[in-house]
Amino acid sequence: MTSQASLAFADLPVAPLLRPLARTRAAERIILIRHGRPHIDIAPRTGHSGFRDYIDAYEEAGLDPADAPPEEIQDLVKELAAVFTSGKPRAAQSARVLAPGAELIADPLFAEAPLPSPRIPLLRMKVPKWAVIARILWHAGYHPEIETYTSAKRRAQDAAGILMARAKSQGAVALVAHGYFNFLIGRELKTHGFAKSGSHRAKFWNAVVYERD
Repeated sequence: MTSQASLAFADLPVAPLLRPLARTRAAERIILIRHGRPHIDIAPRTGHSGFRDYIDAYEEAGLDPADAPPEEIQDLVKELAAVFTSGKPRAAQSARVLAPGAELIADPLFAEAPLPSPRIPLLRMKVPKWAVIARILWHAGYHPEIETYTSAKRRAQDAAGILMARAKSQGAVALVAHGYFNFLIGRELKTHGFAKSGSHRAKFWNAVVYERD
């Protein structure tokens, strides 16, 4: 969900990610990229009902027009003919800015794993703290009327299968989507023998590269 809590990773500088990529490319490469900064306040203070409203507003927010992708991330996708995205405004617009000449393939399968809105009366916190608590509770089984952790893991398996099939046929593929669901996909890719360069962090435009010979 939000910047710090999809959410719950520390920032990662871009440059260290790219050093391992100077070697000869593997036969199959999958690039998982988190969207850019949404055009919405990232850390307002709110109660639990306001957090529910914020989740909805965040889902509909597009890309901040002032937030351009780093050149290093553009270089990762510049040769790709197509880029996958969840179709959510912040993801689709990020993909278009990042790879203006590529075909965008939107699939809701790649949408972010949802966050609940815990009913904790009288408590007011900044959204990133709400998101961390919500994600912990979601893992523990609190999922009122939203997708469960088990279901999200199965969806990540399906998403990884789509990306692996594309990488097998085309050599490389990129997904511009969401922080936590990208992490779930990456975990699945590792079970299929892909090596990882970089780390999944709550940094906008964060990229992690998976490769398999």
